[in-house]
Amino acid sequence: MTPKILAFAGSTRSDSFNKKLIKVAAQGASELGADVTVIDLRDFAMPLYDGDLESQQGLPSAAVKLKELMFTHQGFLIASPEYNSSISGVLKNTIDWTSRQSKGESPLACYKNKVAGLMSASPGGLGGLRGLVHVRAILENMGVLVIPDQIAISQAHEAFDTDNFMKDKKQEQKVKNIGIKLAETLRKLN
Repeated sequence: MTPKILAFAGSTRSDSFNKKLIKVAAQGASELGADVTVIDLRDFAMPLYDGDLESQQGLPSAAVKLKELMFTHQGFLIASPEYNSSISGVLKNTIDWTSRQSKGESPLACYKNKVAGLMSASPGGLGGLRGLVHVRAILENMGVLVIPDQIAISQAHEAFDTDNFMKDKKQEQKVKNIGIKLAETLRKLN
C-alpha cells in the first residue's frame, strides 16, 4: 500500500519558514514512494472556534473540506511555528474545528489511528522546540501516533537560500528523514 500523507504548516504567512520546511519533509516522503498532498492552511480559512457559531451554522465549509482530506490520508506531516513558546493560533484553531464531531462520526474521527511527523523552524535559538511539545501532546491526546523523531530548525531566517532550499545539506537530510520515517511507519502499520 502506498502511504498517503497530508502535509501542512501551522502558518499562513506567505514567506513562512515552516511552509519551506514542510516542502523539504514532503520531498523526503515522496522520494520513499509516499503519495504526499501539500496544502496551505490559508486555503482553509476558518473563523475562531465558537461553540455558538457551530450550534447555529455547523462546521465552516473550510473545516468540512479539510476533514474530508484528512480522512483520505493515513498520516500528517506538520511544521509548527512557535508563538510565545506554544502552538500557533492558526494551527490550534484548525485542530479545534476539524476535531469537532459531525453527524454519524465517532469522536475525533479524522485524527484517530493517524500517524504524524512533527517539525518546526524559528528564528530563535531553540527552533520552535517548546511549541512542538504542545503540538505532540494535543495530537497524542486525540489518538494520533506521533513518531518520536522530530526536528527544530533554529536561526530559520538564515537556514534557507534564495531558492528556498536549505543551505545546510546535512540539516536538509534530517528534515527529509522526518518524511521518510513517517512513510516507513505508515508502510509497516498498513
